[in-house]
Amino acid sequence: MAIQGDFAAHAAMLQELGAETVEVRTVQDLKGCDGIVLPGGESTTQLQFLKEEGLFDAIRRFSRQGGAIFGTCAGAILLATQVKNPPQESLGLLEMTVLRNGYGRQLASDVFFGPSTLKQEPLEMVFIRGPIIEEVGKDITVLARHEGKAALVEKGNVLAATFHPELTDDTTVHEHFLEMAAKGRANAKANAGIAR
Repeated sequence: MAIQGDFAAHAAMLQELGAETVEVRTVQDLKGCDGIVLPGGESTTQLQFLKEEGLFDAIRRFSRQGGAIFGTCAGAILLATQVKNPPQESLGLLEMTVLRNGYGRQLASDVFFGPSTLKQEPLEMVFIRGPIIEEVGKDITVLARHEGKAALVEKGNVLAATFHPELTDDTTVHEHFLEMAAKGRANAKANAGIAR
């Protein structure tokens, strides 16, 4: 989604991994995509844009149809079922409670390394006024933690990070997202075959 945040850095990392990328700003742009990244920025502004462009409902449909969705920072806020500080509407695609700006102001932003189930080495995590995931539903898988809190979570075809993996040289998280997108594409083709 190319309206705010460092979507160009996400695109560059995905392209480095061999993926074709499209800047999504309209419902039409989303057609033909296997996955969408909801980047950082300001979640309230992004929510307003999604509503105005009809992307709010389109992204929810996209998820139901098996399209992979990856939200980072503000994108993670948009994916949560409950948002605090202050409360706001969201896509509600991941059962979790998120506290906006949970790690403090810009001064509290920094680079950390933490354990992850995606690789043996610690995962590099860049936090920029990141939200805190306070609670996760029972079906949510925690893939990485920071200060004991879930920092990278997934369920099915939806992935959320409270940090910015696109601002590192580590492609681990984006590789995982592309695997999710490929799996969703394969399932969609299989289901289309069954439907026929």
